[in-house]
Amino acid sequence: MAQQKIQQEHKEHETQEEHSTHSHLFYIAIGVVLLILTITTAAVAFINLGALNPVVALLIATFKAGLVVLFFMHVKGASEKLTGAVVVSGFFFLGLLLTLSLADYLTRSWK
Repeated sequence: MAQQKIQQEHKEHETQEEHSTHSHLFYIAIGVVLLILTITTAAVAFINLGALNPVVALLIATFKAGLVVLFFMHVKGASEKLTGAVVVSGFFFLGLLLTLSLADYLTRSWK
């Protein structure tokens, strides 16, 4: 009984090691990149790019979100089916949010 428990704990430890393939230094480097991109976003806000200011800010934010999702949320290396389901549901709810928001905005002038 005790030996089975030790073997089970050993298997759980191996499973945990498989999921944490990156070192602490790697995560610190990703954190530094995220801080640099945050500073870049703030700096770009002071540059007059006209209508491109929100576009540049959203592009930087999208790249930062991608880094967080891939590495801090461990999506890179996860099950492809599960990742696909999450991505499809995310885009579905984003579309729902945009559709309902635009429907509200476009009908405000009606009386």
